[in-house]
Amino acid sequence: MQIEKLKTGQNIDREQLVEKLTALRYQRHEFVAKPGEFAVRGGVFDIYPVTYRAPVRLEFEADSITTIRDFSPADGKSMTLFDELYLIPVTENFEKKISRINDRIDSFDPLTDVGDLEPGDYVVHFHYGIGKYLGTKTIQVEGKRAKHMALEYANREILYLGLNEPVERYIGGEGMAPRLTKLNTKEWEKVKARTRLAVNRMAKEMIELQAKRKLLRGHVFPKDQPWQKQFESEFPFEETPDQKKALEEVKKDMESNRPMDRLLCGDVGYGKTEVAMRAAFKAVMGGRQVVILVPTTVLAEQHYLVFKSRLKNFPVTVEVLSRFRSKKEQTGIIASVKEGATDIVIGTHRLLSRDIKVKNLGLVVIDEEQRFGVRHKERLKQLRELVDVLTLTATPIPRTLYMSLVGVRDMSVINTPPQNRMPIETCVLEYDELRIRQAFERELARGGQIYFVHNRVQSIEKISENLKKILPQVRFGIAHGQMVPTMLEQIMEDFLARRIDCLVSTNIIESGIDIPNVNTILVNRADTFGLAELYQLRGRVGRYQERRQAYAYFLVPKNWVMTQDAEKRLAAIERFTELGSGFKIALEDLEIRGAGNLLGHEQSGFIHAVGFDLYCRMLKKAIGTPSEGTGSNSHHG
Repeated sequence: MQIEKLKTGQNIDREQLVEKLTALRYQRHEFVAKPGEFAVRGGVFDIYPVTYRAPVRLEFEADSITTIRDFSPADGKSMTLFDELYLIPVTENFEKKISRINDRIDSFDPLTDVGDLEPGDYVVHFHYGIGKYLGTKTIQVEGKRAKHMALEYANREILYLGLNEPVERYIGGEGMAPRLTKLNTKEWEKVKARTRLAVNRMAKEMIELQAKRKLLRGHVFPKDQPWQKQFESEFPFEETPDQKKALEEVKKDMESNRPMDRLLCGDVGYGKTEVAMRAAFKAVMGGRQVVILVPTTVLAEQHYLVFKSRLKNFPVTVEVLSRFRSKKEQTGIIASVKEGATDIVIGTHRLLSRDIKVKNLGLVVIDEEQRFGVRHKERLKQLRELVDVLTLTATPIPRTLYMSLVGVRDMSVINTPPQNRMPIETCVLEYDELRIRQAFERELARGGQIYFVHNRVQSIEKISENLKKILPQVRFGIAHGQMVPTMLEQIMEDFLARRIDCLVSTNIIESGIDIPNVNTILVNRADTFGLAELYQLRGRVGRYQERRQAYAYFLVPKNWVMTQDAEKRLAAIERFTELGSGFKIALEDLEIRGAGNLLGHEQSGFIHAVGFDLYCRMLKKAIGTPSEGTGSNSHHG
């Protein structure tokens, strides 16, 4: 009998390991649930050996196995560390044994091809309501044996439905389990009727907003001026097809007579800023001023440097209004914007203050709108009725995502990664000084730099001191939002000039910071971050001009019992490593947090009652009905 032995410290090519497992008749799945299965996510292999009581996780550093541990498939908690792992083939006898066990306990085999449902997931059926998915079962109906979905409803009633029935995963409003529907009662119809009324109210507001915007006359920007072509030709990279398409859509909006309200979605580092820069240049060439709103001071400075560098050959004035500027400088910039002498002004929410007057505003670019507060959003809503607005987002927060899908906002998507971009190798691991040292040494050996994110200002100095003890040769710098602006500016300058090897910082680097030489990031206490934040932080690396593997380590304390939500977030960030995962991350985030706060408090109960997908379908229908003409009297969903 062929037996494969694997041990810690062993070097083995990961593709080769996949081949070995396949030769042993192990089946590859997204997650392991039964003996004889394996799953691969970045530098992690999960294998369920046929002779072990639990699945085993192998963690790799490049092609070397660093740890072998078993874990509980129910909650992912680690139990025992091993030095070696023995794998025997999945024999026919073993397969028969598993099959007999399944038959004897009359279990439902997990379904793989209907919308990635897992047993235990809540689902919504338009006619029957909310049930719990148990798996599939082969049953005989009218003399034919066929696979059916088994759904559990209230009072333990089980409903068998064909695999082509319209069932979707339930995503609720409050992040908690829904009530199962009682079958053969009017309960579900009443819930839908109440939701339909609420949806119609919501749709009416949206349609009024759309109608109002259609009546508004926006500024009509002229067609591209000769300088536009010259400016665009100075872009040092080749535009991707999606970038070109997004730019065409933005320009078409700007040249029309109604105010633009376009959402530009594109994964981290996919070139949204370049599209925004070209739109800003077009606005200035059309005789208007541009305001660029960003969530952090550090990002405002970064954008300022990028804009200055790209515009150096053109008579366009750019200023940045931030804490890094003295009071006197700020007063001068505010006056210059008011007089119309500054063409482009970049800043944080400070630009939304009442004392900021822009003489001839034509375009507002908003980077990561979800990072602005409710009060700021009201101000932005007012701006949308007056001028062209372009919103950039890397993780399309579900609200903007669904508003766009439902058709309330125009949306452009950049899905093509830039050339040479590689997926970032992602690893969730317990805080371990040896692994941290190895990660640092590998990055520094190739002349790269490192981010170490620690999101607590009170203990950031202490963390930096600890790192200095284990890595005395490394040059560290500290950055956080409570520092004196001049000091923070100096640190960022030193880091850019490579006088610092590792920047120990809070999550102020989360949005938009683009330093291509930094290709390893370590995030301490990753269990305390939201999923969108983790995704944004990971996106700070992997921007090197040539092909170079980037690494992201998400650290959690040793033997720490995490909350269920934190485990789900870290599993998702480890799972979605392929390029362009922003949409998947946004929907996963929606599922973990619940969808209730998306459309305001009043609607959240209705989202919870019918599930987010059905709610959005009803909303889309309600918005579409008036425009389909008065003859439409369809009542089904």
